[in-house]
Amino acid sequence: MNELAKHVMEDIAPDFSRNVKKGDIIVAGRNFGCGSSREQAPRALKAAGVSAVIAKSYARIFYRSSFNIGLPLLECDTDWINAGDELTLDLDKGEVVDQRTGKTVKSAPIPKTMQTLLADGGLIPHLKKHGGFALE
Repeated sequence: MNELAKHVMEDIAPDFSRNVKKGDIIVAGRNFGCGSSREQAPRALKAAGVSAVIAKSYARIFYRSSFNIGLPLLECDTDWINAGDELTLDLDKGEVVDQRTGKTVKSAPIPKTMQTLLADGGLIPHLKKHGGFALE
């Protein structure tokens, strides 16, 4: 996965993998993850150091794959966020806070099933922990 992390996002930002730092958040527009039909796409982002993605909407398969590998996604308006803003995410409250301006924006709620997967570290750790599909 480390090899894939070296090439993540290179078509739109050739220096992304060199500049991303552990804990960084990707901010995107509509249908983020389009064309990502396997878990390698969110795994590569996570391996590169990305801690979460905030977007207006997601491609359905990317959305589910991200939670399966423990990468949190929030869905909200992103037009107010600028490159370099320091953001804090509260997944429980569904909030994105810009630490520079203090602006807080609500995100769409993360479904309970996805919250459980995140809490357990993803689908495989969840299955190991619970020995099956106990998502309630």
